[in-house]
Amino acid sequence: MRYVVLLALILTALFAYKQISTDPMAVSAAVISQQDDAKSQTDENDLYGLPPVPIPANNPQTPAKIALGDKLFHDKRFSVDGTVSCSNCHDDKKAFTDGLAISVGHHGLTGTRNAPTVLNAAFNQSQFWDGREPDLEGQAKQPLINPVEHGLTDHKQVLEIIRSDPDYLATFQTVFEVSGKRLSIDHVAKAIASFERTLVSSNSAFDRYHFNGQADAMTAAQIRGFELFVGQGRCVSCHTIEQDHALFTDSRFHNIGVGINRIQQDIPRLAQAFLEAKNKGGDVDVMVLTDKKSSELGRFAVTDDLSQIGAFKTPTLRNVDLTAPYMHDGSLKTLKEVMVHYNNGGVAKAGDPVNDFLSGGIRPLNLSDPQLDDLVDFMKALTSSKSSSKFAVPTSTQAAN
Repeated sequence: MRYVVLLALILTALFAYKQISTDPMAVSAAVISQQDDAKSQTDENDLYGLPPVPIPANNPQTPAKIALGDKLFHDKRFSVDGTVSCSNCHDDKKAFTDGLAISVGHHGLTGTRNAPTVLNAAFNQSQFWDGREPDLEGQAKQPLINPVEHGLTDHKQVLEIIRSDPDYLATFQTVFEVSGKRLSIDHVAKAIASFERTLVSSNSAFDRYHFNGQADAMTAAQIRGFELFVGQGRCVSCHTIEQDHALFTDSRFHNIGVGINRIQQDIPRLAQAFLEAKNKGGDVDVMVLTDKKSSELGRFAVTDDLSQIGAFKTPTLRNVDLTAPYMHDGSLKTLKEVMVHYNNGGVAKAGDPVNDFLSGGIRPLNLSDPQLDDLVDFMKALTSSKSSSKFAVPTSTQAAN
């Protein structure tokens, strides 16, 4: 009944809207400065368990472009107070996250969401927790002009800094054959995205056990956890494993009962108000990072699809032991808390009411506490074995779909 009432309240606004608006994880410039070095890095990693890195046809990888992207990624000048770079939220030494529940931007401002790792983001079919950008190039542009992240008013400020820097000008000329006014934010985004596509992390204990046949690569507890992962725990339903690789994500969006449970009574009003704001030209990127309740709308904020209220993208589980806290809002501090949440069927405490938009596959698992511990141990087997900066530089020229 509640869903019917909500549908009636929201469809009017939706119709009007449609009518009107039809540690170990760094790749340094030194590593990628030579193609031979890149080749040796790839050979060393073997990339057990990962498919070829998809490279867009309009943004091929080159060592010089990757090095440029690395520099841009770490440049704090591209923020209103000169203190924020991409690496603030995606720290090389913290598995390309920041270790915070909610990320901090310029002047100490906080947004509404947890920073996902950039490791293996090259394989994502969409970017951000709500999938509002289709690729790394699009994602790279948004934080720069978000009012609580880098805080710049427009991309022109980024270009002014670059055009006043002789080293940047020379490098952009070399990489893209552009200078002056022909140098655009798209060139900046392409360089950053190229660097991010080198942040590929595999060769975990699981990869060696499952894809390379190394029987002793995982502990007994991890093997039991793996059996639960694909069996009674049903984790593999969303964190997928294919025959010859494992990205540990279905690249889809699900309401798993995080965040949305706290604002159930406010959803009808909130959803309608959000649609009206979009109709008036509101920027989704700004709205979801500046208003906590709007953030909890999840994928709905992008698609206006009622079935996706409170739904967020399935994150990869690779290196998950290194990227606490968890979920889009950083509300679960440990992997054990995550396991308990799923075991309870999408609520913090067993027996609590679930939200009206909970994904159908989320239901109590009836796992024992030792079984939950085994699942946590399995998660630790998904950490890359490389404990240095030597990660593979993708050499694939395969076009992204």
